[in-house]
Amino acid sequence: MKKITITLISLIFVFSSCDDFLIITPETSLSSATFFQTESDFQQAVNAAYAPMRNIVNDRMWLLTEMRSDNTIYARNILFGATEQQEDLSDHALPEADGITTNVHVLNQYRLDYLIIARVNQILTTIDDVEFDQASKNNIKGQAHFLRAYAYYELVRYFRNAPLHLTPVTTREQAALPLSSEAELYAQVISDAQQAVQLLPNRSAQGIGRATSGAARMLLADVYMTQKRWAEAETLLKDIVNSGQYQLIPEYADVFSETSANKNNIESVFEVQYLEGPEGMHSTFLYNFMPRPISPAELRPITGTSNTQPLDGQGNNIPTPDIIEAYEQGDERLEASIAYVEIAGSLRENKEYPYIKKFAKHHSLHGNHGMNWPIYRYAEVLLFLAEALNEQGNSGEAATYLNMVRNRAGLANSTASSQDEMREAIFRERRVELAFENKRWFDLTRTDRYMQVISDFAERAKSDPMRYYYPAGATFRNHAFTNITKHYALPAAEAEITPHF
Repeated sequence: MKKITITLISLIFVFSSCDDFLIITPETSLSSATFFQTESDFQQAVNAAYAPMRNIVNDRMWLLTEMRSDNTIYARNILFGATEQQEDLSDHALPEADGITTNVHVLNQYRLDYLIIARVNQILTTIDDVEFDQASKNNIKGQAHFLRAYAYYELVRYFRNAPLHLTPVTTREQAALPLSSEAELYAQVISDAQQAVQLLPNRSAQGIGRATSGAARMLLADVYMTQKRWAEAETLLKDIVNSGQYQLIPEYADVFSETSANKNNIESVFEVQYLEGPEGMHSTFLYNFMPRPISPAELRPITGTSNTQPLDGQGNNIPTPDIIEAYEQGDERLEASIAYVEIAGSLRENKEYPYIKKFAKHHSLHGNHGMNWPIYRYAEVLLFLAEALNEQGNSGEAATYLNMVRNRAGLANSTASSQDEMREAIFRERRVELAFENKRWFDLTRTDRYMQVISDFAERAKSDPMRYYYPAGATFRNHAFTNITKHYALPAAEAEITPHF
């Protein structure tokens, strides 16, 4: 299949036991035909299926979602050679022809999702042939179905159409499947998520960091919200609320994991696991998100490292003035989410830049931290539930869940009363509550607001580039914001090995 996807067969860099989720076992040269013999083999295999998520959220997802929205932007350093592939994503200037693009970030996202799928397919096609404890087998199968649902949900939202692989690929010919339709992909996501709901244990009975029945319900509810299947989403979301497994942490600033503490907390429904240290499972997203060029003296108060190094190049995922202005007066989430750093090496007259504070935690060594990444939080469960209820005309009940989130942020109850007012209130609340968690772009696309919102954003940004972190005399490229699309073109490198796109 795809060059990266075929590597599933070797199952390299797999993890070990359920109890020690992040410990890596040595590489093995075993083939898939001989590897799957025991329960432990399948535990290692499902651990390996989680692994690509670390690269996805550390290196890719924020480029394709948050920087695609009006929440963050690519901060151009004109002294540095432009990294056009990142700038193209931020500026909606992605080059494409005949439905394909050469952008490397789009390619790597595509391949990482199929790497998850390939590893899961190997598990699901072999696990029933091996005898071991049924409860453990169900748990592993549930995790596999959850991960495949998650990967295909990413693919259908990014690309709309993609090949649907449900069995291992062993030949080049098997790799070149036709594109499946959006409806077919969503049907598979729903099927996998439904099976995960049935097979997975709840949070209290599951290994730390693994998918649970609550996470599966949230993923399925997310799909139903995208499809506007409000009543079905409501049922799932109320199951999560009524489970007693989750609650809001009193202080918003305490929600986000430290490098070695507060991980998988009571508000976490599902998060990607990282480990600070030499094992190769650390994260670097704090550094990816910093404005640049930044000196060690400017960076050290943010990272707390003993060996702080300068960062050159471009600034990615820099909060826009638009998101900063979206917070209401008195919203405690603003100070918890965004801070400022003065960069002496900047060519701008105003050398102060905002950065994402909610993920900025002190750690030991430069470029090596262990903060987890939240995929689903309980606050989003409440906001989705408010939205599902409101869309069914239950604005009064919706307000209850909306206000739970607002009150935690130090805000009074919403004054929205009509369905339209409540819809806008929930939409605004999702923006600030979930800022920088890669939710905004998907909110814009699932509500079909992306064209209007990004067009208005483009007009503001191009009319005042200095406000969007350009130095005096510099501005956006001529083709910025000329290709505002709901979906990405498929990767050109993959098109070279299939006749179907």
